Amino acid sequence: MAQNDCLVYLNGDYLPPNNAKVSVLDRGFLFGDGVYEVIPVYGGRPFRLDEHLRRLDNSLRGIRMTNPLSDSQWADIFDRLIAGAHDQYLYLQVTRGVAPKRDHAIPADVNPTVFVMCSPIAPIPTSGVCAVTMDDIRWQWCHIKAITLLANVLLRQEAVDRGAAEAILVRDGWVTEGAASNVFAVVDGILVTPPKGNDLLPGITRDLVLELALENNVPAVEQRIRLDDLKRASEIWLTSSTREILPVIELDGVPVGGGEPGPLWSRMQAIYQAYKQRLRTA
Repeated sequence: MAQNDCLVYLNGDYLPPNNAKVSVLDRGFLFGDGVYEVIPVYGGRPFRLDEHLRRLDNSLRGIRMTNPLSDSQWADIFDRLIAGAHDQYLYLQVTRGVAPKRDHAIPADVNPTVFVMCSPIAPIPTSGVCAVTMDDIRWQWCHIKAITLLANVLLRQEAVDRGAAEAILVRDGWVTEGAASNVFAVVDGILVTPPKGNDLLPGITRDLVLELALENNVPAVEQRIRLDDLKRASEIWLTSSTREILPVIELDGVPVGGGEPGPLWSRMQAIYQAYKQRLRTA
């Protein structure tokens, strides 16, 4: 494996980041016309690679694009960019490419723009974070991992302005997901997360948490969560590729449970970290 943490991949070339250039006519730049994926890397190995590439395929089909690379070609690129055995993540983005003119209609015979980079994963705050609930103002196809993230950016920034780490989004009284995460809650002793659908992203980490919970006899279900039930939950978690399982200790200014990470989170955190360690040493 050739490893280099100073290069990115762009349309067939491996370049220093400052030398990677994209045309101002790229539809990703002009319209946000593209999708992305984030893949954690543990012990030099991409985490749940098949699942991430399957989600990439689904997102591309959702915006009427075909995957420009085979799974083996993606894997070759990732191997070239992964640097060392520390925890890191791959970010990949596929846009529709450069069109001859700015037109909302999808152009024919355009070559997609493919970009990949690898970065270290920032330390994850296991002491817990604060979150706020906010109206879900996004579009209706949130199952597509699209690069058009302005609504998510504004929601997350409003949460930050209010002293919180994440916005938990609510639509018609039902919890959907976080601005950049999936949501779990412990309600009446049951671990609950909203079911998959067009109103939330099908998280790879979310799926793994459910899988590990059921394997370890933790009662868990995919079920819609009312806002009122979220507010009385004994534990709330956020999951994502780079933040793993993040406990929420305060919601809308009110402590969650005892105002510290709960006992079920501690158990699932240990299970999750043991799973990661097995990947590192496999």
